[in-house]
Amino acid sequence: MSLKIGITGTNFISDDFCAAAGQVPGAEVTAVYSRRQETGDAFASRHAIPHVFTDYGRFLASDINAVYVASPNAVHCRQTLQALNSKKHVLCEKVLAVNEAQVRSMVDCARRNNVVLLEAMRPDFDPAFDIILENLPRIGTLRRASFEFCQYSSRYDDFRQGIVQNAFNPDLGNAAVMDIGVYCIHSLVRLFGMPEQVRAFSTKLSNGFDGSGIILMEYDGMTAEAVYSKISASVNPSVIQGEDGSILIDYISKPEQLELRLRTGSRDPLDGGRREVLPFTPAPNNMVYEIAEFIRLVERNEVDHRYLRYSVDAIRVMDEVRRQTGIRFREDGIKTIR
Repeated sequence: MSLKIGITGTNFISDDFCAAAGQVPGAEVTAVYSRRQETGDAFASRHAIPHVFTDYGRFLASDINAVYVASPNAVHCRQTLQALNSKKHVLCEKVLAVNEAQVRSMVDCARRNNVVLLEAMRPDFDPAFDIILENLPRIGTLRRASFEFCQYSSRYDDFRQGIVQNAFNPDLGNAAVMDIGVYCIHSLVRLFGMPEQVRAFSTKLSNGFDGSGIILMEYDGMTAEAVYSKISASVNPSVIQGEDGSILIDYISKPEQLELRLRTGSRDPLDGGRREVLPFTPAPNNMVYEIAEFIRLVERNEVDHRYLRYSVDAIRVMDEVRRQTGIRFREDGIKTIR
């Protein structure tokens, strides 16, 4: 039996989702919601989606079983709560919501309605991270982790010309820490748990938008940092350092190569260590893994799954980052009570 999925949001990530869903057995995209009919029609035409809705209530009342939420961050919570209360399973794009209060309200709502809520955080489901976990003991006592995601946004060129698109509009719950930094933060708390302390620094643009930043996270016996940017690019890999070696991750959101570097054991005495490429075959579109896991959770009715803890921990860190750096959203003053 196929899981009939409706999509809300018609930007590029929804295009990627449709391409991935077409490769996952049991996933069937049957509806799209858009505020504008012509936008919905164009998206549906690209992906052969049979039903287009411009009314969210009618969209939820259709025969879909689940909703993929890919709308702006500011409306993730509201749209997700409506879907959950309509007994629809929800796969919600990162970030799950703009603050911890919203995330917890969504988790509670999913439990009350006995439906699955899952954050579409691609690294959580990528086999590369299982390989990282398997190889952590080989690098000895962990001492440092540096996760980096600096990707120059194509929309930043418009911003530099005075045109503020959604991706650089803080009124929509956007910030580089929410859009880009979340990959580093989420992966760190998944691997190492909640830090004991957090220190954060942010570079603001002229409209107050958080363009880039550095987050220092202290653990017992080790330190970690998350380096992120939407206004510059980096060629540095992410690295986990232990006393006996390191693991290098080429691209934190969709790894294509993992490298193990051991401090000793090289056949070449001039090399100072041994290098080993950890074998795995990356998927061209690693969204296939999150969709497959979403379907598995739905089929097994695993409402209380481990990924919820990662989402809550990550948003707790981001709330503290925003508190320290003065990143504020309108939704911070709105208490969700349902």
